[in-house]
Amino acid sequence: MLEMTIARLYEFTIILYALSVLLYFTDYLHNNRKANKTAFWLLAIVWVLQTIFLFLRMIDTGRFPILTIYEGMYFYTWVLITFSLIINRILRVDFIVFFTNVIGFLVMALHTFTPIQHESQVVAQALVSELLIIHITMAILSYGAFSLSFVFSLLYILQYNLLKRKKWGKRLLRIQDLSKLDHMSYVLNVIGVPMLLLSLILGSIWASVKLSEFVWYDAKVLGSFLVIAGYSYYFYQRLAKGITGKAIANWNIAAFLVILINFFLLSQLSNFHFWIL
Repeated sequence: MLEMTIARLYEFTIILYALSVLLYFTDYLHNNRKANKTAFWLLAIVWVLQTIFLFLRMIDTGRFPILTIYEGMYFYTWVLITFSLIINRILRVDFIVFFTNVIGFLVMALHTFTPIQHESQVVAQALVSELLIIHITMAILSYGAFSLSFVFSLLYILQYNLLKRKKWGKRLLRIQDLSKLDHMSYVLNVIGVPMLLLSLILGSIWASVKLSEFVWYDAKVLGSFLVIAGYSYYFYQRLAKGITGKAIANWNIAAFLVILINFFLLSQLSNFHFWIL
């Protein structure tokens, strides 16, 4: 009975999330501030419910719930919503919440409606380690930073194209100027790259100590270092060569696509990452 009630609450949360995204889309199209405000408070309710579910899961499992792909997707969505609410309140960057939560909604929908909730808890319990928890938490937080950076780059490309085609209007003004979008994308990558690098170092240490079959050429390990290499080249282009604008935004978008491949595909090819679909 309790499990069914929680399942219904999950469904209620996803409905609120969908309404919030739809209202943000209405605001995006028609500059409707009432829709924007309503969407924000709906999203805040979603965040509260997600936080409660996160704590209930923590109490139920006796650990921080991030050790399976089911839990990781949920925590990733929570991170995106948290970041988007903070940015919306502090920076007042229009549209960032909408584009960020399109990503968050897709992940949460996968989390809610795909049958991945019942993977073996034996594996998860076997993986419990403070070092491992720190490794996974830092990785997901870095993915959250990269996701927001990706959104800023998408907005940059949209704004650039509007300016190039001389499409003047309210939407152009609300997206913010190109320099701000470019700067925020860069700042978020500055946060994400060292966090991911530290996460990889901690994860490698844990694997070397705990696993007898740890290999450096594992698909997920190589994929993670490929992500670091992609963003390192982003910094090289920007800082050493002075490349900015549309070219660097396109590279940032491409780098984020590598993250998606690493997270959803290469994790399944790994010999020791147990995030099983």
